[in-house]
Amino acid sequence: MSRAYVFTVRELTRYVRALLAQDETLRDVAVRGEISDFVHHTSGHMYFTLKDEFSQLRCVLFRDDAVRLPFVPEDGVAVVARGTVSVYEPRGQYQLVARELERAGLGDLLLAFERLRRKLSQEGLFDDARKRPLPEFPRRIALLTSPVGAAVHDVLTTLGSRWPAADVVLIPTPVSGAGAAPGIVRSLQLLRRVEGLEAALLVRGGGSLEELSGFNSEAVARAIVAAPVPVVAGIGHETDVTIADFVADHRAPTPTGAAVAVAPDRRALLGTVEAFRRSLAERLRQRLFRFRRELGLVRARPVLAQPHLLLASYRQRLDDAWEAGRVALEEGLRSLSQCLVRAQEKLGALSPESVLARGYSVMRLPDGRIVRSARQVDAGTLAEVILGEGLADVVVQKTRMRLRRRTHA
Repeated sequence: MSRAYVFTVRELTRYVRALLAQDETLRDVAVRGEISDFVHHTSGHMYFTLKDEFSQLRCVLFRDDAVRLPFVPEDGVAVVARGTVSVYEPRGQYQLVARELERAGLGDLLLAFERLRRKLSQEGLFDDARKRPLPEFPRRIALLTSPVGAAVHDVLTTLGSRWPAADVVLIPTPVSGAGAAPGIVRSLQLLRRVEGLEAALLVRGGGSLEELSGFNSEAVARAIVAAPVPVVAGIGHETDVTIADFVADHRAPTPTGAAVAVAPDRRALLGTVEAFRRSLAERLRQRLFRFRRELGLVRARPVLAQPHLLLASYRQRLDDAWEAGRVALEEGLRSLSQCLVRAQEKLGALSPESVLARGYSVMRLPDGRIVRSARQVDAGTLAEVILGEGLADVVVQKTRMRLRRRTHA
C-alpha cells in the first residue's frame, strides 16, 4: 500500500483555495448575518464578521467597493453580503470577499437605489459642471419641508440668525415614505410661481431608508434638475445619502447645514465691513496726517509765510533796474551829445566860412563861375573876390601859373 502524499501547510491551503475557486456557487454567493468586530482600516478596506446564532464568517470589503456603500456599516446591523468565498493563505482562514453590502430586509430598495444612481450618473446629472452656484446674498428663499417637526424650526432659526434680510417662503411638502415623491415633485414645480426666488432648500430630518425613499425617486431627481433656481438638499443626518443629494446643486449634511450653505453670516459680514471701515479710516488718517505735514512744510516757506517780502524784493529789483536804465540812458545821451559836438566842430572847420576866415578867398566871375585856374581869366578881367569879411571887386592885371612841388620818393 502506497504512502499518502505529505502536503506542506502552504500547499494544502492553496489546494483548498483552488477547490473553492472551482465551485460555481461559491463564486457569487449572498450571505445574511449580523455584523460584529467591524474595522474600517486606514487603507479604506473594511473587515468584519458575519454571524448568526450558530456560526460566524470572516469578511473583507475592499476600498473600491466600500466607497460605493450607501450607508456606513456598524456592529449589530443585519446585512446581506454578496461576494466570493476564498481562503486567506497567511492565516489559513476561509472568508467572504464581499463586493456588495446591503441592509437585511432592504435589499430591493438598495438595489433600486443603485440602479437609479448608475442611470442618472451616466446621464451626467451628478456632474459638478451642470450644477448652479448659490446666490451670495439671497433676497428670497423657498423652504420645501414638512411644516411641523424639528427640521423646519432649525432651518428658520438658522436663516433668521444668519441672514434676516432674506424673505423665506415655506412650501409645505411631504417628506416621509415612498408616497412623498409626488408631493416633492409638486413643490419643486411650484417654485416657478414664486416671484423673485433665488434659491430653494429641500430638507428633512434623519430616518430609515424606507422613510427617505421619497428622495430616491427618479421623478424627484429630474424635478430638482428642472427647478428654476439652485436647490440645496439637506436630507437626514450626515451619513444618510439619497439620490436627491447627488442631483442637488449643493448637498448639505443636515437641514441646518443647508441653511448655513445658502445664507451668508450677517455677523461675519458686519465684522468684515467693520474691519474694512477701520482700515479705511486708518488709511485716511495717515493720508490726512501726511497732507497736513506737507502743508505745514509749504506754509513754513518764507515766500508763503511773509509774501510781502517777496513783493518787496521785486519792487527793489524794479527800482534798481529803473535806476540802471536811467543812468544808462543819460550816459548814452551824453555820449551822443559829445559826438554831435565833435561832428559839428569838424563840419565847422570844413565849412567855406571857416576857410575864408583863415585868410583864404574865392574869386567869382560876373557870370557866377568860380575861378579855379589862372587860365580862366586874362589881364583886365573883372572879378569879384569873396573874403572872410566882405567882398571886393578887382581887375586882373596879370596871370601866371603856380609851379607844383614834386615829391621825391
